Amino acid sequence: MPVVRALNKVVRQALQVPGCGCQPLAVAVRNISFSPRQVTSGSDASFHSVSFSETDHPKVLITGGLGQLGVGLAKLLRKRFGKNNVILSDIRKPPSNVFHSGPFIYSDILDYKNLREIVVNNRITWLVHYSALLSAVGEANVPLARAVNITGLHNILDIAAEHGLRLFVPSTIGAFGPTSPRNPTPDLCIQRPRTIYGVSKVHAELMGEYYHHRYGLDFRCLRYPGIISADSQPGGGTTDYAVQIFHDAVKTGKFECNLKPDTRLPMMYIDDCLRATLEVMEAPAETLSMRTYNINAMSFTPEELVQEVQKQLPDLQVTYDVDLVRQAIADSWPMNFDDSNARRDWGWKHDYDLPELVQTMFNYIGSDSCIARAN
Repeated sequence: MPVVRALNKVVRQALQVPGCGCQPLAVAVRNISFSPRQVTSGSDASFHSVSFSETDHPKVLITGGLGQLGVGLAKLLRKRFGKNNVILSDIRKPPSNVFHSGPFIYSDILDYKNLREIVVNNRITWLVHYSALLSAVGEANVPLARAVNITGLHNILDIAAEHGLRLFVPSTIGAFGPTSPRNPTPDLCIQRPRTIYGVSKVHAELMGEYYHHRYGLDFRCLRYPGIISADSQPGGGTTDYAVQIFHDAVKTGKFECNLKPDTRLPMMYIDDCLRATLEVMEAPAETLSMRTYNINAMSFTPEELVQEVQKQLPDLQVTYDVDLVRQAIADSWPMNFDDSNARRDWGWKHDYDLPELVQTMFNYIGSDSCIARAN
């Protein structure tokens, strides 16, 4: 390719020792690494990047796979595409049940070479990028959050563009700020978040869309509401109270909420979240009118959740000890998501409302005996 040959010539000249005897110029090789797609795709914004035939299953890599969503998504994708076609990765040692449920490898998103080798050696075609520090944890360690959420993302984007991957990066209600319309919050509006987590997610949305328009990267993104699941512990997010209440209700019969009782936030049960992720990844490119979508299921306050939980466990005792940092974050977030574009473009539809959510959580956590004792 003429462009690549010309660039290689320039690099070779730059690396030659000058006549003055000075040291050669050091060039960051990674920054001049090109793939044919990066050079030739130009303005082809509708390019549908798949490096597998329509009859083949994708080969999927999930980063940050031991977080709240990774294990559940791997289970869903393995049912659909086969156990060996979905690789979980993380920097932590997996529990025995996760390790034996399917392929697992060590992957550090800050190690570009390691990540690139994984993609090449395993012939990855889909990449789901779940590695991130959440809102409250990120505020406690901004430098680490900046490294993981921003520098790590840049590695992912470069590798996905170079190797023609279909890339999914989740965003969040935290990508909005106090100047955004809150009830409802549309897909396109002012975004001025006040947390490093939110700032990094806006950055991810914009960088992903830029790579899509500039290089033809098949970038797809969903703004998740607060996600509620029974099989994972809270991970440092502002909406974690909606998970913690079920564990505390079953174990102790008492719950202390760190948000005000009237704090309304959009929420979703994990099964809906994982299904939405699969559906947007499988959606034909021509049906996507945008690359970043809101998705929603329900919106409730701590007080409303407590009332629904007390229908199952009437003796549950609830107190409020407001965490000022988390409350400030929640007050800057949407109260309700407008997800009409997702419902129109690729047929998004949630299954779980608040009553179904509460019943399902108690079924999983094993509260039958608690309910019997209360009765």
